[in-house]
This record gives sequence, C-alpha cells and structure tokens, in this order.
Amino acid sequence: MLGQIEAQKLCQKVLARCGSDPAEVVVMAQDSALTRFANNIIHQNVAETNALITVRYHIGKRVGSATTNRMDNAALDELVEQARQNASASPEDPNDLDLPEPAAYTPVPCFDENTAEMEPAERAKAVGIVCRLATEKKLNASGAFSTGAEEVVVANSRGVFAYHAASTADFQTVVMGSDSSGRAHLSNWRAADLPVEALGSAAIEKADRGRAPRKIEPGEYTIILDPSATQDLVDMLNFYGMGAQAVLEGRSWMNSRMGQKAMSETVNIWDDGNDLRGAPIPFDFEGVPKQRVDIVKDGVVMGPVYDRYVGQKMGKASTGHAMPPDFRNMGPLALNLFMAGGDSSVEEMIRSTEKGLYITRFWYTRLVHPTDCVVTGMTRDGVFMVENGQIAYPVKNLRFTQSYVEALAHVEAIGRETHLFVSEYGGISTRVPAIKLAKFNFTGSTV
Repeated sequence: MLGQIEAQKLCQKVLARCGSDPAEVVVMAQDSALTRFANNIIHQNVAETNALITVRYHIGKRVGSATTNRMDNAALDELVEQARQNASASPEDPNDLDLPEPAAYTPVPCFDENTAEMEPAERAKAVGIVCRLATEKKLNASGAFSTGAEEVVVANSRGVFAYHAASTADFQTVVMGSDSSGRAHLSNWRAADLPVEALGSAAIEKADRGRAPRKIEPGEYTIILDPSATQDLVDMLNFYGMGAQAVLEGRSWMNSRMGQKAMSETVNIWDDGNDLRGAPIPFDFEGVPKQRVDIVKDGVVMGPVYDRYVGQKMGKASTGHAMPPDFRNMGPLALNLFMAGGDSSVEEMIRSTEKGLYITRFWYTRLVHPTDCVVTGMTRDGVFMVENGQIAYPVKNLRFTQSYVEALAHVEAIGRETHLFVSEYGGISTRVPAIKLAKFNFTGSTV
C-alpha cells in the first residue's frame, strides 16, 4: 500500500515533470493474494503487489497517454515524455474538455485491515473445509479465495487530488460430479462477511442434487434465478445501454424507453459509489464525485450515467462515471450497481411455482440485438425442474435467446436477500437478489 501521503507525493512528482501543460495522473495500486484449489486440494498460493501510473497529457486539443508500473525518477521522466510525444502525434479532438477543478467528495470507510492482511493459512483453513465436504460426497471442488487491498488515486494540474483505499475479498467455487456441477460466488470488502463454508455447501448440494439430469424440450418457462443469474441480467443491461455514450449513439435499450414503464413496477436498479453494501469508490477516474443515479425506478426507465466528455455533448452534467484512462473511449459505465430486494425467498418462489425451472447461473452470454438487449447464452452449474411447488428433478443445460428488458417486465417475485459480486475484470460491483420471472424463452437443449 502506498498510503495517502506517499500517493500524493508521487502524483506531485509526475505533475511537476509536465510543467505548465495540463495533465492528469491516475494511480491504481493493488496488493492481492489468492489461494487456488482443484480436485479438493489446495495447489497454489500467490501474492502480487503492483501499481500502475497513467498520465494523460494535453497539448491544446491533443491528448496523449502513457502508463508505467515503475516509480523511480528515470521511469517517471520516461513516462511523462512518452505521454508528451503521444499527445504531439495525436489528432486534435474538438470536443476535448479542460481538466476538472477540485470538488468535494465524502470518503467511504471500506478498508478492513484483517482482510487486507489475511494470511494464507486463514484462507487455506476455510478452503480446506469446502474440499473436505466435497470429498465426502465424492465430488470435486475447485475455485479460489482471494483477499487484498487496492488504492485509486486521481490528481491533475488544476489541483484535483482524490484518494480511496479499500480492502477486497472474493470466494468462488465450482463443484463437479460425473454429470453435474454446482457453483457459488460472493464478494465483500470484509472477508469475515464471506460465509465460505456455507457457499461451498450450497455448491456441493447443487452438484449432488444435479446428478443424472434429464433432457427437456425448449420453450417458454417460468424461471427462478439465483442471484448469480440475476447478476448477468443487470450487468448485460449495464454494458449495453446504461452509459450515456450508448444512448448518444442510438444503440442503447434505453433509447426508445426513456421515461416509460418498460419493466415490472417492482424493479428498481441504481448506481451508487458511496454505498457500503457494495464495493464503493466515491469519485470517478477524473476525480469527479460520484452521484447516486436511478436507472430504473418502479419499472420506469430513468436515464443513463454520464461522464464529463459525453455529458457536454448531450447538455448534461457528469454523474461521476468516467472510466479509467485506458477505457475512457468506451464512455461512462455504471460501476456500483444495485437492484432492490423484495419480500420473498428462493424457497417461497419455488413453493409458488406450479411448473418452471430453478436456475443457478447464466454463462457465455452474448448480445444479439442491442436496442432490446436481446441476449443468447446457456445455463450452467445447476438447473432443476420445479413441479407443484417442489424441485422435482435436475435438467440438462439449456440455450436461450431472450430480451432481458422483456424478461424484467415479467417479474413475479424478488428475493429479500441481495448478494454482492465484483467482476474479476474491471472491478464492476453488482448487488442483486434472486428473482422469479413468469416468462423466459429457451431455444435449445444439450444432448
């Protein structure tokens, strides 16, 4: 960990090398450790410490960037010079903005020292329990338990300095049988709040119950989704339409639905970088304070998230959603998503279902049509037929092609509990409940 004082000194060194030219510095530092297991055996423990320093250098309307993970004086000299050369060689961007001025943000206390400094033996103890439970059922468990800490620092030549430190913890496992599998996954910024044994037991139970799955005919089914599957619905809606650039370019599912009731009135989705129930960060990667943004409220499509660049094109203020420098050309994206819980449980959803499917996870999902967010993909790691309010038998995996917007128009129940998932790539956090959907279209099944 750099710490706030050392991080500020580092940014000052970089900005001093930029002279009078406008420049922005973003530092993303990470101390991470991971215990990996497979075939019911811990086979790897790794740790990594790294810090990426990115400079965005402005010469008039030309912008260039460069990145390093070295902090010595020679490396910083080279970093700034490379960014300067890249700016000189870049075409002018008539929409380029001046750097933001300092703005007050409220620090979010999401750093847990025990999580940041967790020893390998502590992770191994928790993982070992899961491996033993899987062995008892003659199943194979694999997965990873990771802990660590991260820092995000943003500074610019107009006086912005924003610093955020957070601890991180994540456990995921896939438990395999000869013809079945089960999965569990959960994230938190406090490792003590990850129920590793319970997660492992849930994956083992699905794999055990999923033996000898039956093939069923594709078609339209009522479905009950674990939070892991709900996550895919919300994330795909995010990637393909919750950002203002997608709306500006006319390729968002929001474009023809703004201000309209497009989903069930029980659906509420928002983004909030200050909520401790997620993986918060109180400012974006330009140092602009994050705002809570209602994206869907009582089923009504409210609007996207904005960064400064796209916002000025659309006559809107930034909501604090600029991406890291390497991904800024993608436009703004919601990084701290929430879907509101309801008043049900998975067990109650099953009991209320005459015939349907209980699904653990969607996998390998890909966009088919952007303006309706039509997605194709597969089920995985546990699919079960529900008949007369009970789980009747396991089912072979199914392929689906379905508009996620339309699917959320048919919500029949929402779970009380919400689960947090932080993506391995990009750090997008999504906290969602289990849900029951009255209609979902499956187009094929596995042999």
